[in-house]
Amino acid sequence: MTHRSFARTVLATSIGLLVGGLTVAGAHAQFDPQGLYSNRAILDAEVYFEAAPDSQPSEIVDILLGDDMQVHALIIRTHEDVGQDGDYLVITNDHYRLVNHEEDGDTTHDVLVDANEDALGAMPRYDQDWWDMARQRARDAWHTAGEGAESAWHQTREGADRIGEGAESAWERTQEGAERAGRAVSDLLNNWTNND
Repeated sequence: MTHRSFARTVLATSIGLLVGGLTVAGAHAQFDPQGLYSNRAILDAEVYFEAAPDSQPSEIVDILLGDDMQVHALIIRTHEDVGQDGDYLVITNDHYRLVNHEEDGDTTHDVLVDANEDALGAMPRYDQDWWDMARQRARDAWHTAGEGAESAWHQTREGADRIGEGAESAWERTQEGAERAGRAVSDLLNNWTNND
């Protein structure tokens, strides 16, 4: 256990080595696709900030998914060392990377947040008001960009039951609308600042 703790400490101060894909203290960090990811393993990941490389790890407390069934943001409870007063930050996909560690056949993850202090200060704080407003804005973006596409959460079984070439075309149009709407939701969240 001491070896793993040491590897994580070295990781927090060696972001440059990780980008190069080098081995750090015997743990091999990878940015390669893993195929499938466990939500539980990602929630267990430690979070490190480019703006505060010497800080203690922060933690993921939630993962936000859209109607397109895609991850749009992580909710991070910042450690006090990060300089954000222990706030809960909304970190969109554009601002973090997932690092995979393979050790003794087990895969674990760390999250590296690529944002300077100014960018961190501008990121939305996660609270009930933000949640209510974000859900409404995301819903509006979904309906506007998706041109009537229904939530993928509601369409999964219905799509599997459709038969025939005409139904396949309709399903493809629904998928295209859902993809447009998903991009609109991502854009909405990526452009949202703490001042909104």
